[in-house]
Amino acid sequence: MGQTQAEKPVQMFQPEVITFGETMALMMPTSSKGIEYTPGFQGLFGGAESNVAIGLARLGHRVGWFSRLGKDPLGQMILKKIRGEGVDVSRAELTSEAPTGLMLREVVSGKTSVYYYRKGSAASTLRPEHLEEQYIKQAKYLHVTGITPALSASCRETAKEAIRLAQKNGVKVCFDPNLRLKLWSIEEAREVLLELAKEADYFLPGLDELKLLYRTESFDEIVDRLRELPAVSIVKGGDDETYIVDKENVTAVPYFKAEQVVDTVGAGDGFCAGFFAGLLKEYSLPEAVKLGNLIGCMVVQMEGDWEGIPTWEQVEAFMNNVKHVER
Repeated sequence: MGQTQAEKPVQMFQPEVITFGETMALMMPTSSKGIEYTPGFQGLFGGAESNVAIGLARLGHRVGWFSRLGKDPLGQMILKKIRGEGVDVSRAELTSEAPTGLMLREVVSGKTSVYYYRKGSAASTLRPEHLEEQYIKQAKYLHVTGITPALSASCRETAKEAIRLAQKNGVKVCFDPNLRLKLWSIEEAREVLLELAKEADYFLPGLDELKLLYRTESFDEIVDRLRELPAVSIVKGGDDETYIVDKENVTAVPYFKAEQVVDTVGAGDGFCAGFFAGLLKEYSLPEAVKLGNLIGCMVVQMEGDWEGIPTWEQVEAFMNNVKHVER
């Protein structure tokens, strides 16, 4: 992806899952006063695809993530931290062509607001020629989200080409629409996202997203539309349950109850990581979704995009009801 061999990190392992997309620096106020009045900020980072990658690594699986980041302090920080979480970043690139994207987030009066500074970012310059077929073909799954095609025309073509390369090499495609209406209109998003959904083996939308994409409030009508797709659809955000929709059945998998909801950001990415982990462990679909539900539940109980994603040891302790020893 444009780096010399000396600059490019050595590949850590053969990934089971590969994903790609924009990860941005994240600045959050250190006080509860909000962005306008805070005396300082804490520097973090987040991105749907890297959140999933970190989650999978914590759950004990081999995962690769790539993108373009600015060759600046923010990009260098992000790359080091994702690598430090055990994710293969050998195909990620630091470029002088454009800066790393930035987002600011605040919670005021219980409401979360996000402000993006990502137009013209390094990730938005991703092009199909940045893809490496040999890298993609070694994986079992390619994870794509609808954020990437929303960033630019070249990103849209990159997402399509990545899916084509995966299909050519027998790599299953998982597509999460991750609808972001701050990036594009619903009309533009609808056309692109529904076309990409037709290429997926697993489609992971939220119920609210489907209501917008299919222009209906009717669950039965949504199910009928999903059954027109070749994919198995995993519908998040139901009434205390996640739905598995295939050609014959709708299977409801109950949520886990969170003791305290601290931050809902990243819950969907945590779900995806758990679902992938279930697939890789060869669980049944309901059991894989159950694991996804559990990870999502654990994520919302901690602040941050990915910080609350547990390790596999923590998941096993939760499932086995192991008591925490404080000291």
